[in-house]
Amino acid sequence: MANTYTPRFNIINILKLALAITGTKAFIPYTTSKINQRVPPVNIGMPTKTDYLSTLPPEIGLKTSTVETQKITPATQEIEAPILVQGGSLRTWSYRSPLVEQVQVVLSSEGRPLDADLELWHGPDNTPCKLRVYVEDGHIRPFNAVIATPRGPNTIAIRNIGQIEFPLSVQVDAETPDTPSNECTSSARTIQGGALRTYPFDPLVNSVQILLKTDGRPLNARIELLQGPNNNKQVVELYTEDGFTRPFFCILETPDTGNVVRVVNTAPVEFPMTAAVVPHTIDQEMSSYKAIGGTAILGGDLAF
Repeated sequence: MANTYTPRFNIINILKLALAITGTKAFIPYTTSKINQRVPPVNIGMPTKTDYLSTLPPEIGLKTSTVETQKITPATQEIEAPILVQGGSLRTWSYRSPLVEQVQVVLSSEGRPLDADLELWHGPDNTPCKLRVYVEDGHIRPFNAVIATPRGPNTIAIRNIGQIEFPLSVQVDAETPDTPSNECTSSARTIQGGALRTYPFDPLVNSVQILLKTDGRPLNARIELLQGPNNNKQVVELYTEDGFTRPFFCILETPDTGNVVRVVNTAPVEFPMTAAVVPHTIDQEMSSYKAIGGTAILGGDLAF
């Protein structure tokens, strides 16, 4: 009788092997527990604002220095330094802003005679204002005038027509020009064309205000400061194409005694003008002396 093979034992062994394999991770790729963990989201936005003092040690963070606040005050307006203009030379000052409506011009010297031309340029070949100024002593009696500059741009041109031995100093101010007082504007009197008017002043008066204007017509005038018979200390020849929009205002120094201001309307009779001449500054010391009982004589000395 032949032997028959029964694979019972082999089947049992195969089943045991299969169960053993399923209980192991032999055929699963190598993984770690870190792969299965959820990674927190990364913040890629702008960095947060943190106080740098909070990161310092406590002993340093407590010592915070206090900064004193400084009061910011507006800068004081500095007066422009005088500019020296040699004899025979020309100097100009341009103002492009239409907000500059007046410019104050001061001409002086070191005690020598002063002879100059002052012009206002408004566009090409347009000179709406011209001045010819002569002063015997530019140190004692400097020329101080306010030129109207409406509707800019405007240019102030000053030419020293004296010899090279007689330089002059020019100071131009467009920030805070002088203005006529209420007494000056209210005391204007009419001067017809070709007529003149004189204004004598007491020795107490150190300077006077002069305001010339018209009703819109051209203004032609001559201003003379006399000290004695036909002794011109200062002469100003003036032309303005419109005496209403461009009036002329100046301050003349009147030291010593016997000062007389003479205003002449050099235009024809069809062009009248108004003139106002009033004291600007008065010597308080002489005024107090006169109040005590002194007597001031026009053209002479104090009498005791």
